[in-house]
Amino acid sequence: MAQKYKEVKVRFAPSPTGIPHIGSIRTALYNYLFARVNKGKFLLRIEDTDQKRFVKEAEEAILNSLKWLTLNWDLEIIHQSKRLDIYKKYTKELLDKKIAYEKDGAVWVKMPDNKTFSWTDLVGNKKISFDGKDQKDFVILKSDGFPTYHLANVVDDHLMEITHVIRGEEWISSVPKHLFLYESFSWQAPYFAHMPVILGPDKGKLSKRHGAKSALDYKNDGYLKEAILNFIAILGWNPGDDREILSLEEMVKLFNLKDVNTANPKFDAVKLEWMNGMWIRNLENLELKKRLLEFDLSIGKEIEEKYLDGFIEITKTRIKTLREFKQMVIPFIKPANLKLTSEEVEFKKRLEKGLGEVKIWNREEVSNFISAFLLKEGKRFPFLYKVLIGVDKGLPITDSLVVIGKEKTLELFKESK
Repeated sequence: MAQKYKEVKVRFAPSPTGIPHIGSIRTALYNYLFARVNKGKFLLRIEDTDQKRFVKEAEEAILNSLKWLTLNWDLEIIHQSKRLDIYKKYTKELLDKKIAYEKDGAVWVKMPDNKTFSWTDLVGNKKISFDGKDQKDFVILKSDGFPTYHLANVVDDHLMEITHVIRGEEWISSVPKHLFLYESFSWQAPYFAHMPVILGPDKGKLSKRHGAKSALDYKNDGYLKEAILNFIAILGWNPGDDREILSLEEMVKLFNLKDVNTANPKFDAVKLEWMNGMWIRNLENLELKKRLLEFDLSIGKEIEEKYLDGFIEITKTRIKTLREFKQMVIPFIKPANLKLTSEEVEFKKRLEKGLGEVKIWNREEVSNFISAFLLKEGKRFPFLYKVLIGVDKGLPITDSLVVIGKEKTLELFKESK
């Protein structure tokens, strides 16, 4: 069935019918890794022939997702909507061969009853077979002149010299139709690799109701591209050991379709958040600072430059997303203005006076003062946090006060009065 080839060529072929979520991006990643590990080509094809479901913003989101994740494609992008004459040409060939027929303004292919369609799938190295008698006739050219997925997919994969088709297992049932088309055109079929579907928490196919989001949504939520790539890579694949933190460069060296699991992986949002925190901690402080300022321009405006490095140092091991940085730091820059009880107001006055008397403003001296002050007052840290910055917990208070310095610390009392 499969062809001999000089160079590996794979393609990511999304339909611009919606914003691509994690499942689609995993398909792109596995194709990219397979191409790179085999020193081949990773091609991009936009399958935009379904005009009724076309979403204008979808293609831009697809391209931006791939660019952000650095899944760079080779050669020019192919748009199926610009290739209608090609599909009509091959439709005519099938009509001339009496393999296709016209009905209701569309062109159909008649599936043979006396054939068995089989292939060895590269995921799990499993033999899959379908009887022709169980296959229904199918449309290849619609009445509007646009091809269906089946025809356009086969024609383009052949013309693009695709050697391996790597996609989700939901396409397995379409393979008999595709094999028959390859045979009808006297073309060699590519190798097929069908990946298991990602499941949601309820073990149903991952969807928006499970909170499945696009890569760009995760970007906007403060996730790193390294974490997204890492997480989706191990949704069904591992390099043969128990490593979980992998860079794209490491994946390129290690990826093998033989290591893709046949079981359906489960999407775990908690694990993704943990992994993102790990990648944040892996960044050098200067790089993390750059990422934070790129992520949220307001950080550079609302948090003075002289405080940034210090806060990065103490938040780095605590934040799980870039978004959390500002949420944790801002209370020490601009406290929430809460209405305090008379007891809290008096406590706050004594705290301000005591901090003003600390002579040497370093971690040891500030820590000693706060510990002794709370002991004397008979209060705990949540009470102190609330009175000073308007929340009942947050970054280590001593470290934070040392970062902003004595002058800014005493200003906090004015900010929140």
